[in-house]
Amino acid sequence: MDLAGLTEDLHALRDEAIAAARAAASTGDLEQLEVDLLGKKGRLTVVLRGIGSLPAEDRPRVGAIANEVQTAMRSALADAASSLRSRELADRLAAEAVDVTTPGRSIRRGTYHPIVETADRITRIFEQFGFVVYEGPEVEDDLTNFRMLNIPQDHPARDLWDTLYVDVENHLLRTHTSPGQIRVMQSTRPPIRALLPGRCFRYEAVDASHASEFFQVEGLMVDEGTTLADLKGLLDQFAQAMYGRGQRTRFRPGYYPFTEPSVAFDVECLVCGGSGCPACSRTGWMTILGAGMVHPVVLQYGGIDPERYQGFAFGMGVERIANLRHAVTDLRLYMENDLRFLEQFR
Repeated sequence: MDLAGLTEDLHALRDEAIAAARAAASTGDLEQLEVDLLGKKGRLTVVLRGIGSLPAEDRPRVGAIANEVQTAMRSALADAASSLRSRELADRLAAEAVDVTTPGRSIRRGTYHPIVETADRITRIFEQFGFVVYEGPEVEDDLTNFRMLNIPQDHPARDLWDTLYVDVENHLLRTHTSPGQIRVMQSTRPPIRALLPGRCFRYEAVDASHASEFFQVEGLMVDEGTTLADLKGLLDQFAQAMYGRGQRTRFRPGYYPFTEPSVAFDVECLVCGGSGCPACSRTGWMTILGAGMVHPVVLQYGGIDPERYQGFAFGMGVERIANLRHAVTDLRLYMENDLRFLEQFR
């Protein structure tokens, strides 16, 4: 190839490159064009390989022309890139424009689960009477869960079909929150006003009124001169705070190994108002919790002198309290996470 032919090829490549740069549709196309023209295997490199075949005196002239062509090509690519970036930015800003006067999308608000909300309400009511919330472990030992609560080895509550044991060392998933009474008494000196909410476990067939996992709230008060009348007055106030002022209540004899005497605490039927209906088994009353004076044996296990101090305890199922508040007839609804059910308590 002679000097004239090589010079003509360089000028033609320059003109073609400038036109192609100006016609590029995007910065991606421009980057590909730059590789095709100026890359290691680009078209300019291919043309410049012909310099070696020229006489020595022509090579400097072709080299100077090649530098001019390369500079012109890079300038055209840079100008095109700047123009394309500006245009693409403007298009992106137009596409992503936000009308600040448009009302925002509403945020979907959550709500407490009805069991959590009911347990919180129970806690807030008793806190007004000076009760302090304590937490106990969900895995207990046989001693604290049974024996220290005056439940002997042959008591039916120890049956394997009722209790979930976790190892051969007699550790178990607590069957009630009552072991918390022992832990509080052993760590706190009277006067004591303790509230112990928590989850409990029993080996139960799940149905409308039973579950293998459920929640309880345990209450304990120990002081000098504490009487059953104090217990009744407190529970009367609780029932009115939970179900409405003027709510009628009553005590019935009951049995719990860790209290003596023991009572069942009833409220007037919330469905029929005491006239008798299927919900209250035609009695006009609904039981909401069990209670009683703390058994002297339990006080002794807690390290408290039963000759000086007396106390009462009560325990309620949170699900039952929630059922009565919201007229829910099947506790399995609480465990299904069905938003159609849960959103009713928003």
